[in-house]
Amino acid sequence: MNLHKVLFISLMASLLLPVSVAGQKKSSKLRKANEEYVAGHYSAAADMLRKAYSSVKAKDEQALILFRIGECYRQIAVPTRAESWYTKAINKGYQDPVVFLYLAEAKKMNQKYAEAKEEFKKYKEKAPDDQRGEDGIKSCDWALKWLENGNGYLVENMKFFNSRQADFSPVYASDDYNTVYFTSSREAASGKSVNAVTGESFTDLFVSRLDRKNVWSQPIPVDGEINTEFDEGMCSFPSDYRTMYFTRCKNSKNKVHGCQILSTQLVSGVWSKARVIDMADDSIVVAHPAISPDDLTLYFVSDMPGGRGGKDIWKIARSSTADNWGAPENLGADINTAGDEMFPYVHADGTLYFSSNGHVGMGGLDIFKAKKEEGRWTVENMGYPVNSHADDFGITFQNEEEQGFFSSNRTMRGDDDIYIFTLPPLYFTLTGMVVDEKNNKPLAGGTVKIISSDGITNEMPTGNDGTFKTNMKANTDYVFIASRKGYLNGKERETTKGVDRSKDFKITIPLASIENPIELTNIFYDFAKWDLRPESMVALDKLVEVLNDNPHITIELGSHTDSRGTAEDNQLLAQRRAQSVVDYLIEKGIAADRLTPKGYGEAQPKTVDEQLAKQYPFLRQGTRLTEEYILSLRNQNDQETAHQQNRRTDFRVLRTDYSEEE
Repeated sequence: MNLHKVLFISLMASLLLPVSVAGQKKSSKLRKANEEYVAGHYSAAADMLRKAYSSVKAKDEQALILFRIGECYRQIAVPTRAESWYTKAINKGYQDPVVFLYLAEAKKMNQKYAEAKEEFKKYKEKAPDDQRGEDGIKSCDWALKWLENGNGYLVENMKFFNSRQADFSPVYASDDYNTVYFTSSREAASGKSVNAVTGESFTDLFVSRLDRKNVWSQPIPVDGEINTEFDEGMCSFPSDYRTMYFTRCKNSKNKVHGCQILSTQLVSGVWSKARVIDMADDSIVVAHPAISPDDLTLYFVSDMPGGRGGKDIWKIARSSTADNWGAPENLGADINTAGDEMFPYVHADGTLYFSSNGHVGMGGLDIFKAKKEEGRWTVENMGYPVNSHADDFGITFQNEEEQGFFSSNRTMRGDDDIYIFTLPPLYFTLTGMVVDEKNNKPLAGGTVKIISSDGITNEMPTGNDGTFKTNMKANTDYVFIASRKGYLNGKERETTKGVDRSKDFKITIPLASIENPIELTNIFYDFAKWDLRPESMVALDKLVEVLNDNPHITIELGSHTDSRGTAEDNQLLAQRRAQSVVDYLIEKGIAADRLTPKGYGEAQPKTVDEQLAKQYPFLRQGTRLTEEYILSLRNQNDQETAHQQNRRTDFRVLRTDYSEEE
């Protein structure tokens, strides 16, 4: 059995009894089974309902019994059995659409995401106004993505803490992080009674300490007047660790009890007698305390009136530790859903962590983190492997470090266990290669300047194979500027911002040789006009960047036309087009004395290079696209393609020693 829900099972289950059935006369077996079910004694009720099933003949009552058996296993977190009994209830004709929702959730917890998605679709069709159907469909899709792309945390079962029984909700109990309290139903727990909800022992608070050899001690019950014959668990400490808040849930056959939060003080190394923090009638569930580091805000979980359905996270606050607590306040729709939100924890940086089965998640309870900005909470799923297909909850952090503990029943072979998690330091490396833009061959003898957003600049040479390697910092932007004699400077950008896993980056920086003209692609004009079309300006903005990256060069802007029309007209058109490019560059801040417009008209047909020959196989490499050659092409479309190659704008470097002081 999984006990993490024991300290928060609503004792108002009698509301689930349909009037038409509750008023009927039942067999003694079924009556007693229903009494246990209504009381929330789910472990005992499941066995009794199975035995009573054969005494019921009406099909609708049989379907209700099957559904309730499924409910028993859902409440004590045994999804394999819950799935089986919900399926039987559907086959018997159970009418409430919620059975499809609960079957979908059970299948999701059993890692049957495709099947679960189909059940969520059925529920959405039957209950279109309930957001849980749509959210369930999304959760199945997201679960597969999270499994494929983990969040970088390392997770390992904390064997030092765990027993054959339930062990969950760990918290640090000292500022050196060498003491951990957690909840457990192990044999050393107080009291001899068996909890009728789970069929296991009642829970107590236990403690384990880390010795000088870095070994955790055998867990023992917490000293002082804390543990009783009832359920105790889910504790929390402010930053001084002198006060403890914890949950106690009483249990008796003749009275409906809720859960309460108590506080106790550490006196001479022993916890004093605990006192109840009065927030609601003792029949209401108030549990899972999470105190802020300053001891002024206490988050907790309750199903008290005013919530959004299921279990919600609430808070009370005070101005100082000498003041009384204020009235309970629900955290609202950003945090709380129609499902269950439980096990809050307040990080030292103010982030609120909690578990929920109402937000989009992988299955069962998932752990979420929430930050409040401008009055609104932003909620984020922690992803895999912190979350799994099962119930994941009760997280705690080692102050500002990305490590700590949480609880989960992910093995599905027994009760809840405690897990340790850590986020290894992030390592980023980059391997780059400087190549010739035309043939992609590596360029040796170059230099790469590395400029990072933290203000640090480095330079390094490229190797004989044109490569360079460097380490990178987290959350940093980088610019890599490569230079080599006879080539224009080239650059690439990379960033580690938002990258939450170690990564080896790879980049290639192509450099353009200045020996030959460099063609500007995507420079367009309307027919017989020289005004730049808007799409041409994108390409020219790149040229502006090249000129800014190479401040010591001057260039000639050459414009070429095809051979159609008179040579005189083509010459004039080309000159005007070249001038329009120069005018644009000047508008962008490039000095006029660095730019020379030159119209070539049709005088310099293009020569087919290797790249163009690969793109258009009918053009032979080394061929000049003269008018005679183009007319020899039989296909009119091929002729037009060849003419188009001649209509181009390029630039060539005139000087490499330009200075603004000239």
